[in-house]
Amino acid sequence: MNRRAAGMAGGLAAAVPAALFAAFAGTALHRQEFAAGAALPLGAVAALLLLASLQLFLGAAFRTLIPTAVCGGLCYALAGWWSGMESGKRLIAGDLAGSIWVYGTVLVTVGMLAWCRRYSRPSSGGTATEVRRHGR
Repeated sequence: MNRRAAGMAGGLAAAVPAALFAAFAGTALHRQEFAAGAALPLGAVAALLLLASLQLFLGAAFRTLIPTAVCGGLCYALAGWWSGMESGKRLIAGDLAGSIWVYGTVLVTVGMLAWCRRYSRPSSGGTATEVRRHGR
């Protein structure tokens, strides 16, 4: 197995537990509210920050976008599944905090994919500018 494939396997092996942790902890955290006249769903915002920090770590540590995308996709799939269960078993209600948590995972994932592009390794062939600059 070459080094890049080993790094990809390690990234995927780290992305799945990170996504499970973000989904479980975020689901537990998203219902926390700050009551200052009106209930502000700060728990949902904190859950999204937790997901973003995990995705940023995966993108920086493995220098590829795949673990970041897997983490966000799996977290969204779990949150969507838990919000779509029947009424007595639903873990995520369809209120403001639940909507911020479920749909915010998509926005955070897209944002972290855009941000983590700066950490990804350049392709082996390089762009035309890199070829001219480095003489490859």
